[in-house]
Amino acid sequence: MSKSSKQNSKPHILLTNDDGIFAPGLYALYESLSAIAEVSVVAPDSEKSAVGHAITITDPLRVMPFEKFGKFFGHAVNGTPADCVKLAYFALLERKPDLVVSGINYGSNTGINIIYSGTVSAATEGTILGIPSFAISLTTFKDADFTYAAKFAAKLVPLVLKNSLPKGTFLNVNVPNVPETQIRGIAITRMGMAIYDDKYDKRVDPRHRDYYWLTGSKLEFEEGEEVDDGAIEKNMVSITPIHYDLTNHRILEELKGWEIKSKT
Repeated sequence: MSKSSKQNSKPHILLTNDDGIFAPGLYALYESLSAIAEVSVVAPDSEKSAVGHAITITDPLRVMPFEKFGKFFGHAVNGTPADCVKLAYFALLERKPDLVVSGINYGSNTGINIIYSGTVSAATEGTILGIPSFAISLTTFKDADFTYAAKFAAKLVPLVLKNSLPKGTFLNVNVPNVPETQIRGIAITRMGMAIYDDKYDKRVDPRHRDYYWLTGSKLEFEEGEEVDDGAIEKNMVSITPIHYDLTNHRILEELKGWEIKSKT
């Protein structure tokens, strides 16, 4: 078997994130998954946190090769995480990916944050393209240790490839920022409905113009190992199956009963 054939016998994984191609979480994931797969990196050239599922349609996308430690690492794109997945799939990669992995994100992506998350949206875009995908986040913004999260991602990859996922579904993984010895297990969870205390901090720039900076904190969350935030609080890895169909199917028939008319 030729060297090329041996490489192609491994699964091909597309890595991306929303923290930018410089992010240490992305590199930790790259190192871990490179041991089991052919890995391609296509990631934003700067941080794109909380951009949701935005894609770029009115401006050109620029792609630059990015080196790390003197070696080619991947492609940096001046777009969103969803842009990176679409561009990789349709234009940059000679071999289509067998799996899309997005992360490892700084901070949890749970509850309503899932809607805003660029990390999750990259996995969503992979799923839209028919590629098994998962997003993975480390639930901290300080003193981050990506070691266990990267190791767990490598364990999850073959399981996703072996078992597949239903059409339109991807996995949203959140890993507590604790040593592996303190991880209490794996919880299959639903998306929680945490309440946030959003605030806008009003400030003044050097030219005496007002500007606003979004801040705030999570006030409360649903407890219990069956909910994403609740599982994390108990030092459990949370895995939530997410579907991008936003239809509330339970009230379809009820809504038909409203007898909404097109004309008065």
